[in-house]
Amino acid sequence: MSDIGADIRQQSLISNADPQDFLALLKPRVMSLVVFTALVGLVMAPGTIHPVIGAIAIFAIAVGGGASGALNMWYDRDIDAVMKRTANRPIPGGRVSAGEALAFGLFLSVFSVMVLGLATNWVAGGLLAFTIFFYVVIYSMLLKRRTAQNIVIGGAAGALPPVVGWAAVTGDVTLAPMVLFAIIFLWTPPHFWALALVKCEDYGRAGVPMLPNVAGEAATRRQILLYTLILVPVAFAPVVLGFGGLAYAVAATLGGAAMILFALQILLAKGTDFTRACWRMFGGSILYLFALFAALLVEWGVAKFGVLTFIRGLWS
Repeated sequence: MSDIGADIRQQSLISNADPQDFLALLKPRVMSLVVFTALVGLVMAPGTIHPVIGAIAIFAIAVGGGASGALNMWYDRDIDAVMKRTANRPIPGGRVSAGEALAFGLFLSVFSVMVLGLATNWVAGGLLAFTIFFYVVIYSMLLKRRTAQNIVIGGAAGALPPVVGWAAVTGDVTLAPMVLFAIIFLWTPPHFWALALVKCEDYGRAGVPMLPNVAGEAATRRQILLYTLILVPVAFAPVVLGFGGLAYAVAATLGGAAMILFALQILLAKGTDFTRACWRMFGGSILYLFALFAALLVEWGVAKFGVLTFIRGLWS
């Protein structure tokens, strides 16, 4: 981190970037998952929160997620430059300087934590600060380049948004949000390892020790199946514990069956079928997680606010 000061000093007074480049720094696709899962945690939380305060809380969590993405891109600019799928990101693409990205990420980090803490409570603000710290320092700086377990441990950062959303309403953390945390945490390895199997040459070129590069393709296939077989029953915990209803049970059953099928296809596929199986798991796992959390959102939104109020809220 000794080059932080140098990066800031090298920042251009006039940026060549346009707003779209700074938006790209926020990793909007990742941010959308952060927003959605945080919203589910907020809606499920017992008690009430004023709609304006709730909107501010979700905005702050989104900004915090984007800040993590910007700081991650600042730190990973060297490996991003040599990986095909990331070479055109704003920093390696030459549209945003490292200093600009660093300053942008640091400002948004402080801003998001302060807004969330002042608008709701400092338990939520502290959890958001910890999420940013974990993703940038623990995952990006300490784990990603050193261990094949980077995704497993680092996945905790991506699993925290529903916990933050819950805490924004209640000021505490109980079993229900931690179950949501566990679902996302266990979902992360098979989701990203499916991509890593396809992009292993890219990661190898960048020197990132993803599991396929360290343990090999066969071991990664088995680990994807193992984590999927653990994830699917854990995803039924909301039903067992009473905060997941019929819609959630259906989503968990059908989605879980599909996830196991995808994992088995990766384990057994050969040749071009193997690549297709990996992409099927990567994309299908996103739909699976969305279906689980969408079911919870609908069930709890209707239960707490009524059908008409909930529908109007979604469209307002």
